Amino acid sequence: MRTSEQMMDLILNVVREDPHIRAVYMNGSRANPRVRADAFQDFDIVFVTDDTAPPYDDRRWIAPFEPIALLQEPDLCDRAWGQIADVSRSYGWLMLLEDGNRIDLSLRSMDAMRAEYGQDSQTVPLLDKDGCLPPISEASDRSYWVQPPTEAQFASVTNNFWWCLQNVAKAIRRDQLTYAMNMYIQVVHEALEKMLDWYIALPSGFTLSVGMWGKYYKDYLPKDLYEAYRQTYADADYEHLWAAIFTACRLFSSIASQVADRMGFTYAAQEEAAMMQYLRQMHQP
Repeated sequence: MRTSEQMMDLILNVVREDPHIRAVYMNGSRANPRVRADAFQDFDIVFVTDDTAPPYDDRRWIAPFEPIALLQEPDLCDRAWGQIADVSRSYGWLMLLEDGNRIDLSLRSMDAMRAEYGQDSQTVPLLDKDGCLPPISEASDRSYWVQPPTEAQFASVTNNFWWCLQNVAKAIRRDQLTYAMNMYIQVVHEALEKMLDWYIALPSGFTLSVGMWGKYYKDYLPKDLYEAYRQTYADADYEHLWAAIFTACRLFSSIASQVADRMGFTYAAQEEAAMMQYLRQMHQP
């Protein structure tokens, strides 16, 4: 695998040698000063170009990065489902290179760049041939900070967690595995993770990011809570799923009560008590 320095040299040389690329900037984790660097970080690169030719008909944009092991063109995928984007303003290629590096390369017209540049706080200018990139603040992860809940949002997440567990329980009793697993993971577990986000971010005054889908939970949660969270995942065995459900209930009750206390909210203890009684009844053989 080529090093980060070698990859950056390659990217910048492409920009220098192509007269149609007027600037280049970087987004993503490599533009986040809080992220620990490793060899698996993507290169999220944006070329600002004055070339208006249809990019999906011109492979020269990705040729410098070959050999490519696997390629995805999100705009082409969207077109397959009837979603047509203005490719004269932006286009992208997601490339997994044969050496293991990954580049997410996007083209932006000047107009598209001016409309979006700097909106993502994880933005670092790399090269600007004409001085076309507007000044922006120093890169940070503030665009991805957990947002504090209103009391209504807290109540909504709490209610959704407890209410939707009855759907999971009924599906288990009916031997509807796919419904049970999807309702648990996509709805109940999502509510648990939203509460975990608030629990983690609260002590900092909501000035941190937990990463996409909580990928930094292990960094922020105490070991015992992270272990409890890990045990909220289950395989396709129903008894294992029941164990995961009851672990999720205990974890949610603990952290939601603490968030409520610190935010001055009222926790729906009656909802919890009613659902726990129902779950115990449904768990009976």
